[in-house]
Order: sequence, then C-alpha cells, then structure tokens
Amino acid sequence: MASGGGVEEVTNKQVLFKEYVSGLPKESNMHVSTSGTIKLKVPEGSNAILVKNLYLSCDPYMRPRMDQPTPGSQSYVDSFKPGSPIVGYGVAKVLDSGHPDFKKGDLIWAMTGWEEYSLITKTQGLFKIHHTDVPLSYYTGLLGMAGTTAYIGFYEICSPKKGEHVFISAASGAVGQLVGQFAKLSGCHVVGSAGSKEKVDLLKNKFGFDDAFNYKEEPDLAAALKRYFPEGIDIYFDNVGGKMLDAVLLNMRAHGRIAECGMISQYNLEKPEGVHNLMSVVWKQIRIEGFLVFEYYHLYPKFLEFVLPHIKEGKITYVEDIAEGLESAPAALIGLFTGRNVGKQVVVVARE
Repeated sequence: MASGGGVEEVTNKQVLFKEYVSGLPKESNMHVSTSGTIKLKVPEGSNAILVKNLYLSCDPYMRPRMDQPTPGSQSYVDSFKPGSPIVGYGVAKVLDSGHPDFKKGDLIWAMTGWEEYSLITKTQGLFKIHHTDVPLSYYTGLLGMAGTTAYIGFYEICSPKKGEHVFISAASGAVGQLVGQFAKLSGCHVVGSAGSKEKVDLLKNKFGFDDAFNYKEEPDLAAALKRYFPEGIDIYFDNVGGKMLDAVLLNMRAHGRIAECGMISQYNLEKPEGVHNLMSVVWKQIRIEGFLVFEYYHLYPKFLEFVLPHIKEGKITYVEDIAEGLESAPAALIGLFTGRNVGKQVVVVARE
C-alpha cells in the first residue's frame, strides 16, 4: 500500500485473460496477477465510480467472449482483451464516486472487472441495491441478470397459462432452477433435465419440479421426452441447444413456445451441430424466440416487485455454488462448461 499526491494506492489482485480460446477453455487461458495497483479515488472531474468488488458471477455467455473476434461476428458481446481483466457481472461497494447518482457506501450490481477494485467509467447499466435483507450474493444471480433472464424468458417470451406442460434444459443452473419455480407458481407441470443424479434429485426435492431426468443416461432424447410428456410440450426453455433442441421439436404441441436463452452445448464446438427437425415449427405452428436480457432491463423494477415477496415467503429457493477468493475464479468459470457446478456459480472476493 502506498500513497502518492495524497491519494492512497493499493495492490489490486486481478484475473487477466491471457489468450483467445479454441474448443474447451482451460484455467491456463487466464492468469491471476498480484502486480497491479490502483488509486482509491476517481480522477478529478470524472463521472466514474470506484468500487470494491464483493461477489463475481460466472455465466455461460462468458465463453463466447473468449473467442477471437472475426469480421462479421454475430456475437452480442465483445471479446475479452488479452492482458486485461476478465469482465462480468458482480456485486460491489462504492468507495468513491464522481457520479451524482452514486455515493460512497452504496451497493451496486453491474458489469465489473475480475479484480479486487474496479474503476467503472461506463456507468449506464448500473443497478443500485436497495434491498439488503436478502444475501448480497443473490444479486449475482437470483436478483441480478440470471433472475431477470428467467423472468423475462418465461413470462414475457413464453406467456404461460395454468396447466401447461413446461420443459427446461440445464434446469439446475442459475436460470433453469428459477424458471422451474416460476412455472410451478403459475400452475404448470414442470420437468427438467440435468447432467447428474445429484442435480436431478435437487430439481425434484429442492426446487419442486414434477419430474426430472439425467440426459446423459438417455440414448434417445426424443423417446425420453415422449415418456415424460406423452401429450407433448407447451413451453420449452432452452439453455443448451443442439441435440436436445432437435428432440424437443419432435415433442412440442401445436402452438408451443420456445424461449431461446442459451446454447451451452455449442459454445466449445468448432463446428456447431445442425438442427434437423425444423419442419416441426411449421407443422405445429411453434414460435421460437431468442432474447437478450439487457434489452429488457427496463422491466427490472417489475421483476423485483414480483420476486422479492416470494423469496421472503419461502416460495422460491436458490442454490449457490460458492468459490472463495479471486484465485479460485478461473477454475470456477471453467467448471461451468463441464457441469461441475451445482446451482449458481459465485466467486467471493470479499464480504464487505
């Protein structure tokens, strides 16, 4: 810790992105650095805020950000910059502010660096945390991007009706576990898929799904879905794409709706898998709609109004997979793509 010109300067541990990735990313594609420093004051006349990061979110969309940008790339997020910190959603405490809407001591969730301290210069898209009677880590998931994604995808995209049959892939993840619970609150019949017995048990016994199955144990996904949905699927919340989406298309009911949230099965493939059953979309008049959650952040207050009472009444539960310390962040992120995490993957940097 040093002081220069009256401004305290401290070391700033960071997780740096080393190189662009092909195929499954490795921990070695990132580097934990302890050589950085940062001044604990925003530049004079700046609109920026300086924050101490508390909790960081590991999310599947971060994998495409490891790809080398190419002309005509269709990604909706910029690639990480080699030599710079990984960037993602996090919960942080304001230490200094040049922005009129934020003051020292405020808690926020926003895009921040994977580091102990961050100077945030792009202040649009920052959410001030007003409700602190729930765990702060929830704002990396349940009360942050993942929760908003589940709410928008299910209610705004799928327009559920009581009694409908809902299927969710990657159902024990940060988004899937909430979609299932929202569906049950709406009076739907809910089945989820996951990749281990532990996760299947979690879906049925913790999250209240009507049923669940381990997709790795099903040699014929279309036949498996037929067993669980003999009358067909009304709503599919897709987090994986690929073979599962293909099997679902064969099992959709007429006028079914599919919310395309993500396709994690495709992120590490050099050549994405094709979808062969698209004629079902015509025959069954299925609506498939992709969405980007940040296009719906204007509905965040509506989401909070919906979800907070359910949390406080114990009607929604949430499972987090906690990794302690910045040095554990690379392994935590890589674990998403091998199914190692159970629930929402969170990295704890500091507890205020």
